[in-house]
This record gives sequence, C-alpha cells and structure tokens, in this order.
Amino acid sequence: MRYPDNLRDNGRIGFVAPSFGCATEPYKSAFNNALSKFGEMGYTLVTGPNCYEALGIGISNTPDKCGKELTEYYIADNSDVIISCGGGELMCEILDYVDFDRISEAKPKWYMGYSDNTNFTFLLNTLCDTAAIYGPCAPAFGMEPWHSSLDDAYRILRGEIKSVYSYDMWEKKSLKDEEHPFEPYNVTERTVIKNYIGKSMTDRVEMSGRLLGGCVDCLVNLTGTSYDRVKEFADTYKEDGIIWFLECCDLNVMSIRRAMWHLKHSGWFKYTKGFIIGRPFMQIYEPEMMGLDMYDAVLEVIGEYNVPVIMDANIGHLAPMMPIISGACAKIESQNNNVKIDYEFR
Repeated sequence: MRYPDNLRDNGRIGFVAPSFGCATEPYKSAFNNALSKFGEMGYTLVTGPNCYEALGIGISNTPDKCGKELTEYYIADNSDVIISCGGGELMCEILDYVDFDRISEAKPKWYMGYSDNTNFTFLLNTLCDTAAIYGPCAPAFGMEPWHSSLDDAYRILRGEIKSVYSYDMWEKKSLKDEEHPFEPYNVTERTVIKNYIGKSMTDRVEMSGRLLGGCVDCLVNLTGTSYDRVKEFADTYKEDGIIWFLECCDLNVMSIRRAMWHLKHSGWFKYTKGFIIGRPFMQIYEPEMMGLDMYDAVLEVIGEYNVPVIMDANIGHLAPMMPIISGACAKIESQNNNVKIDYEFR
C-alpha cells in the first residue's frame, strides 16, 4: 500500500470537482470561506477548472472534463493534497476518463472526499494500491467554528494524528442554508453505538485488519464492472484481512438489504475481519419498512461471518464523521458508546 506525504507547513492544497461543484449556495460561500481560512493558515491554494461549475448531470461538468481534471490534478506537482468540492450523483460516469495507470505511476498524494467520491477513494485502494481519506469535502471547512471532526480530518492530512475517536453527538437536521452558509453542525442527537459478534449484541468488540469501503450506493454499482478488482485486492492482503467500513445515502432498508446481498454474492466479503457501519441517511425518513429495520437489513446478511460489527458509527452522511484512512491497517475498539480507530501505515 502506498501512503502519501503529509501536508506540510505552507504547503499546497488542490481542489477538484469530479462530482458536484460549488456553484450554488450555501456551498459556494462555504467553499470560498474554506479557501480563505486555508489561505490565512499559510497554504497555497490551487482550484481546478470545475470547482464552480454546474454544467453536468449529477456532476460538475461533462464526464470527460471531470475525468481529465481529476487525473491531471492528481498527477501534477502543483499540489500536495487534494480535497474534493463535493459529492453528487453520477461520478461513476467519469471513470472511463480517469487514467488509473498514470495515477498508479505518479507520486501518491492524499485525496479526501466522501459519498460519490467513493468512486475514487475506493478505486485508489483497489486499482492503484494507494491510500485515501474518506472524509469531509471542501465546503465543510468553511463552517464557523470547525467541529472537532474537521480538526481531525485536517490533522490526518498533516500527519499529526494516527488515531480518531467517535463523537458524542450527531446532526439530524442541518441549519446550514443559503442565508447561513457558515453554520456549524447542529448536533442534537446523542450517539448510541451498537456492537455485535455476528448477530448477537455485545458490550465490546475489537477488530484488526485493512480498511476498505465507502458509500454503499456507489460500491454496489461497481460490482461486476471492469473496475471491480476487490477479490484480487482481498487476496493480496489476506494476511491482514479486510475491515469493511460502509454507509448509505439514498438507500432505504430494503435497498440496503439487497445491496449487502449483492456485495456478499460478488465475493467482496472474503477474508473479512469485521464491519463498521455508519448511520444510513435515509433512517431519518424511513427507519423501517414492512418490519425490516436498518439493523436486520445488514445483520441478516453479514451475521453469518460471525465477526465483530459496529453499527451507528460516525461515518458518512449524518455528520460528524470520523475521517477514515481507506487502505490503511487499523485496530478498532468499541465500547461504552465510544469507537477508537488506531491507524497503521503498512
């Protein structure tokens, strides 16, 4: 696994928009404020041509232009790290225009984003053997003040920490809107972590392995395509084993159940050492359907592996999110509503 250099003092931060750009409010103002804050911290900022665009369908621009931007800004020497402008809907369509061979040969650099950015963070791992950060997109850094999760993500980029912890509260309803683009996370709900071994709930779990995953909405779409190299990746790192970190955006509980079945039967869970599952975004709107809740939607499929499972973790669309170093080895412990992830770069 290739690990990028850390963001140094007075270094260079690049921004790209392979999914949505920051063309509308509150994202435009939040992004501009993030740029101002990073500039005041002494960093040189490099923005890609699509950062403020809204010319594409489900992404910032046409798939070829988004793929070209992502490739060129990753391999160029004008930035030390790259942060995505946002998630979106159809980043998968840019993949035919991303030159993964050139990226594999280039010096690795940290790429950070989540949601639709799974299409790159995940493939950096499985196609390019390069670590990435599943973490907040650029506009989040425009909030005033930063939530501690933003500080964690920044310190991961800097190489100042190799451990992250869960957060006591989470946001059910954001207060950020066009009139309040810098609003911090509205954390009103207490975090309640549920731990399992297989399907049986337990007070404490511990797992070690190599992290792989992202947004299930995107991952299930990659199965069986020419970009699906998961079984080869798992075989390469079978001595470490795989810890799957998974979270969902638009999927309801039935869709989650189907997606987990699909991933299982695509052979993705071979050599699994455990799972860490984020709160699904749709739980706010449809927590249950026809007697199926979000816990059974997952556990009825992965419970047969009889490995540790952490559910309702601070990962993904319901902020705040722990920054996950995808591709890294990790030791994860969960008890008393606290999750700790210790990263190891090997």
